[in-house]
Amino acid sequence: MAFFRAYIAPLFIVLIFVVAMVAVSARIFLPSDMMAPAPIETLEQPTQSPEVSLAGDSLPPGISMLLHGQPDHPV
Repeated sequence: MAFFRAYIAPLFIVLIFVVAMVAVSARIFLPSDMMAPAPIETLEQPTQSPEVSLAGDSLPPGISMLLHGQPDHPV
C-alpha cells in the first residue's frame, strides 16, 4: 500500500494534469474558425397571453419601474 501511495498515486495525478493541459492547449492549433465559441441559436420568444396585462398605470410605481425601467425624462 505504501508503494501505491508513494509512486502510483502521484504519477496518476500528474498524468491527469498533463492530459488536461494538452486538452486545453489544443485550441492553439485549431483553425481560427474553430476557435470561436459555438453559435447560439435564436430562441423563440413566448407570446404573451391576452388576459395578462402589464399596464404601467395599474401597477405600483416601484414595480412599474422594475418592469419597464426608469423613464427617459423624470416627471
